[in-house]
Amino acid sequence: MTTSEMETVEQVWPSLAPLLFVPHTEREYDRLVQMLDTLIDVVGEDEDHPLASLMEIIGVKIEKYEDEHVPELA
Repeated sequence: MTTSEMETVEQVWPSLAPLLFVPHTEREYDRLVQMLDTLIDVVGEDEDHPLASLMEIIGVKIEKYEDEHVPELA
């Protein structure tokens, strides 16, 4: 990452931080699930949608939380 890119990220991060976080609590997990539900409504299956990658990132964070905190059904 270049210095210029880092400066841009530093400027926009305060706006993005509430959306891009690692969930550590059930409340944070629930918040991500709500965001994902909204993104699914907006993005649908359009892989070219500008928010498609955000939807994928949030899905990965949810999956990781579930792998670590939700017991598997026998």
